[in-house]
Amino acid sequence: MTKPPDAARRSDRSRRAILDAALVLLGEVGYNKLTIEAIAARAGVGKQTIYRWWSSKAAVLLDASLALAGEAGAETGWSFPDTGDLAADLKSVLRATVDEFADARYEAPARALAAAGATDPELGARFTEKLLEPQLALYEARLRAAREAGQLPADADLRLTVEMLVGPVTYRWLMRTAPLTHAYADALVDAVLGGVGYVTAGRPGNR
Repeated sequence: MTKPPDAARRSDRSRRAILDAALVLLGEVGYNKLTIEAIAARAGVGKQTIYRWWSSKAAVLLDASLALAGEAGAETGWSFPDTGDLAADLKSVLRATVDEFADARYEAPARALAAAGATDPELGARFTEKLLEPQLALYEARLRAAREAGQLPADADLRLTVEMLVGPVTYRWLMRTAPLTHAYADALVDAVLGGVGYVTAGRPGNR
């Protein structure tokens, strides 16, 4: 007896094709020229299929970015390093962020979503909830472990510290005010940890 087609599998294939097509086209034509019609044609589906799942091209790109982040997380094990050396761990992660911002696969959708989220509050909120907050939570968890180990003051504001680390990197990348380098990431970590009273080996500022 012939098994009926697996509708769920076909649906998953279509969704994946749409997300992949959106990312490829974004790199080819840019966000302003990207259209639902073009995504549908590249993915080999009808545009009504896209509108069944997404309300706009920005929404498609958000899910494409989430899928991309999921693949990257699977490769790295979704872990934030904890070697006992907070400064080294933060530098490792911020250096990886610098590399990601320089990777065209991530840069184009991230810039497009940043622009779209600024004018679409609902999309911006979903971007923050699904993509940004989980990443910031990893930073905060690592800082909390350092605080519990006595490497940060008991009253250290962890969220503020995370924002001081991530904010300048994002600003420099978004505004292109200066080159975004590993050296900059390292200097930023040293400056922030020095400001919040980082302690290692029993002495402040010994990194």
